[in-house]
Amino acid sequence: MSHDGLSTRAVMRSVAFLTAGALTLPVLTACSSDDRASAPAAAQDIALTPRDKVADGATLTWAVDALPETLNAFQADADAATTRVAQATLPAMFRLDAQGRPQRDPDFLESAEVVETEPRQVVLYKLNQQAVWSDGREIGADDFAAQWRALSGKDTAYWTARNAGYERIERIDRGANNLEVRVTFAKPFADWRALFTPLYPKDVMGTPDSFNDGARGKLKVSAGPFAVQKFDTKAGEATLQRSARWWGGPAKLDKLVLRAVPRDKRAAALAAGKVDLAEVDPGEARRIALAARDRGTSGPLAHGPGAAITPGQALRSWALAHGEDEEAAEAEQLARARTRKAVEKYADEQAGLRDLTVRKSLEPAYTQLALNGSTGPLSDERVRRAVARALDRAELASVVLSPLGLPAKPVGSHLALAGQPAYTDSSGALGKQDTAEARALLADAGWVPGGPVKGTKDAKDAKEKAEDDAKKAGADPDKASGSGQDGSDGAYIVGRDDPKPGDLPVSLPAPAAAAQRTAVARQAALFAPAAGEDGEQARRQDGPQRIGQGGAPGAYAPKGTAAPRDPSAGASPAEAAAGPLAKDGKPLTLRFVLPSGPGSEALRAVGERISRMLERIGIRTETTKVADDSYFKDHIASGQYDLALYSWPGTAYPATDARPIYAKPVPAADGSLNVEQNYTRVGTDHIDQLLDQASSELDEKRSRDLVRQADARIWAAAGSIPLYQRPELVAVRKNVVNAGAFGFETPIYQNIGLAKSPGRK
Repeated sequence: MSHDGLSTRAVMRSVAFLTAGALTLPVLTACSSDDRASAPAAAQDIALTPRDKVADGATLTWAVDALPETLNAFQADADAATTRVAQATLPAMFRLDAQGRPQRDPDFLESAEVVETEPRQVVLYKLNQQAVWSDGREIGADDFAAQWRALSGKDTAYWTARNAGYERIERIDRGANNLEVRVTFAKPFADWRALFTPLYPKDVMGTPDSFNDGARGKLKVSAGPFAVQKFDTKAGEATLQRSARWWGGPAKLDKLVLRAVPRDKRAAALAAGKVDLAEVDPGEARRIALAARDRGTSGPLAHGPGAAITPGQALRSWALAHGEDEEAAEAEQLARARTRKAVEKYADEQAGLRDLTVRKSLEPAYTQLALNGSTGPLSDERVRRAVARALDRAELASVVLSPLGLPAKPVGSHLALAGQPAYTDSSGALGKQDTAEARALLADAGWVPGGPVKGTKDAKDAKEKAEDDAKKAGADPDKASGSGQDGSDGAYIVGRDDPKPGDLPVSLPAPAAAAQRTAVARQAALFAPAAGEDGEQARRQDGPQRIGQGGAPGAYAPKGTAAPRDPSAGASPAEAAAGPLAKDGKPLTLRFVLPSGPGSEALRAVGERISRMLERIGIRTETTKVADDSYFKDHIASGQYDLALYSWPGTAYPATDARPIYAKPVPAADGSLNVEQNYTRVGTDHIDQLLDQASSELDEKRSRDLVRQADARIWAAAGSIPLYQRPELVAVRKNVVNAGAFGFETPIYQNIGLAKSPGRK
């Protein structure tokens, strides 16, 4: 899978301490349920074409990250390729539309509705009378019942990855006939549409053995426009062929081949015609755009290997290759030969890319900054909130999306994406970007600038340096250190030009530093920004003159004291001398873990920007780049990080699917912490209660309101900060239609194919 990457779309539906604190928060209510859902941030791009304009026949090869380990979507090692196979070959009661809303699939379902709510919720499914499995057996209540028993969680012999919703079912009965299925719930379940999609035959779900092993590498019985013909793990291919038993509109393709192609090999595979459709990274997308631009041109390409060599460098290379130094000449000749070979290969690939186009949209997934709240400085909610308030999320979204021509608006919800009914921007519960407020929060948590750090020369020489600085400033060391007879904490503050409201001092004469560390921490809350939407600090109209409009909370200076400098101007010499923020002899440094593999360049670029933003408020980061295969397992899931970037998918069922991601971790029987999928380890009882209420509320508007309230609380807890919706870039041959960047919508596989040639009937 890609890393922006570490989208856990398959995981979210499969598997998948700290209270809000005493800080005063902005209002945490969300918009009313009467709000209309916004439009998706970007429309899908699939070359939508009527079926009568799509040719019959042909084979389409679709690149996937890896051949699925299992074809059973309810097992822990199911992935995105498993989902592709299931969507093309198995029944789905509901599919998602372009706005991410569940819609009844008429090929399988005539109707489905809640027919009773008291004393129990009862849903009545009426199946399409033509719906049959590929072996000719009617799809019916027996299949529903077998899937419920397998996924209910009551029989541990079934190796299931998830049972959300199925554990609430009390019983399943036949209605008037086998095509009517009555599902009775022991506890109300708002997201009942999420169940029985995909639906497996009772041959797979009927026994633990058949569930655990029967559908891992084969799917003998299916019910969809395609059926699994071959599953070749050695070749890395799964071949789906048009199903002869399909009762709906016949598949336009003869075959659909899913081929495993690594991300860094996809441009070559597309150019060679080995793949017809593939998700690509921005680098490959640019190559395809350049190939189209260069069509019909002659001469060497102005991009690719060797294109950056200047005339001077070329002349020097020729001179070395033909010089008298035989050893140097041989090495240079080999280098020139390698470059020529690379240029020729690149040019050939560019020629092969000219018949491709890139379809682009925004994927139904978002990238977040995760803050590990289990240990270290981030266990303090004030520090997490300071990190969040330091981020310019609009800038971070622009880094990734603007170069691609995609909307660069930050994501405003953890639980829904723009266009979905439950979406509303609840980021106001945390507050807008505000450097001054971020510094004030750190000061309130005891992290102050210029503090001596244990084990460093600062600690050893702090007192001596303070006295020297005091003498240079012409101050009495005793008074400057806070021991003045007037009882003041010292008023000699060297700040920065052009202050922002609430700015903390970044440099003090060292005699005043110790006293100011205490004063800032003690008084920050008294002069914190008012709770207005603009986040600006309320001013005091009395008392001594403040430093500019902000300055250190509670700190004053005589007239004529230098005004603070703008933080964006960079650190002043005085600030550099002050050293990092420190507390109890320890500097404020956070471990930032990022993936190192191809395809994660965007994550690393965003990580660098975040590090610079945090440096402005005195937080230093130590970035560690780790291999892709260990990034999630060995660092994110195990909690070996302070900051990390990874993605979560959007879902049509946030109350159910998001519950394990934001649930408050609880101690397990063996003494460990059960975090489910909450890898930030940040959660509250209130969030759990709101999501539980939303999942049990059958009034859809009320359920959405509860989801929005939960999202506001998740923002306030500051365990994860949504940044931007992930780009979806799909390279595809120009004559392929009804496929590409699908956005929210579930692909309609029987409509995918090649456009008819002009004049062809």
